[in-house]
Amino acid sequence: MPLMRHYVPMPRVILIAFDGAQGLDVMGPAEVFAGVTRHTGGVGYEVIVASVGGGTIRATSGVPMTTVDLGRLRPIAEDTVIVAGGDEKAVRAAVACRRLVAWVARAAGVARRIGSVCSGAFVLAQTGALDGRRAATHWSACRQLAAFRPQVTVDANAIFVQEGRIWTSAGVTTGIDMALAMVEEDHGRRVADAIAARLVLYARRPGFQSQFSEALVAQRDASDPLAEALAWLRANLRAPMSASTLARRAGMSLRTFHRRCAEQLATTPAKMIERLRVEHARTLLATTALGTKTVASRSGFGSANRMARAFRRALGVSPTDYALLHAR
Repeated sequence: MPLMRHYVPMPRVILIAFDGAQGLDVMGPAEVFAGVTRHTGGVGYEVIVASVGGGTIRATSGVPMTTVDLGRLRPIAEDTVIVAGGDEKAVRAAVACRRLVAWVARAAGVARRIGSVCSGAFVLAQTGALDGRRAATHWSACRQLAAFRPQVTVDANAIFVQEGRIWTSAGVTTGIDMALAMVEEDHGRRVADAIAARLVLYARRPGFQSQFSEALVAQRDASDPLAEALAWLRANLRAPMSASTLARRAGMSLRTFHRRCAEQLATTPAKMIERLRVEHARTLLATTALGTKTVASRSGFGSANRMARAFRRALGVSPTDYALLHAR
């Protein structure tokens, strides 16, 4: 007598899109979640791309995407729901779509996880799901999100933010980082790392890393003492800093701290401090009108000349040239 097999439905990942959505906001996370099933041989997720009304929509690139009708899906407790971002006109239309906002609001009260990629945060904000929470969005939209929903604390630096069941990520490719973190939460770090390797990602970036960050903390769990020291360093860049200070924050001897930096980050503590200061300075130069002296002070360099030398070592350009190339 043949054995009976019982079908156990996989948890759904519902990726919400619309005309003018950023294609990578949708397909980046989709490939991450689909990769779990391929890696485990069956234990993973059912990945669904949905839109209001269903049918074919076009991404910002013009590439068509086939979607199911969001109205035919009922949010349930096992779901992970992610709202994609898109161009400004498309996001404004999404925020104004009552059917879409109402569905997302229902899901926010039911689903085990709900999140957004890039400017998809505006849709979540419209539901009130982000009120009283910290949230991330693309660096170019941080001010707009803060003005759109003052009840939200917008984190302009984080790649992604998790606050309980609510997840938000910054621009475009950071949706992949967020999706990998979700996979790690469900299936462990080994599975998440294997998927990252299969996708040939240069580094997995934790949520506390800056949107402009170098690959300094790839593969670091947020509870790791080294990651904790890096997070503290980012928050205290203007303070006098030394390897000994960071070693104490990490609870390690100076010798052990040097060895861990070499083994896990392929750099020295001094170079790590400098690179993180460069990272912060380039963010300020790209997103503010501050002068180089002020940026140097706020980034912990002490002088514009010292910052210029660090920029040339790290980026091969001067701070002034970097600002000309990247300022808004």
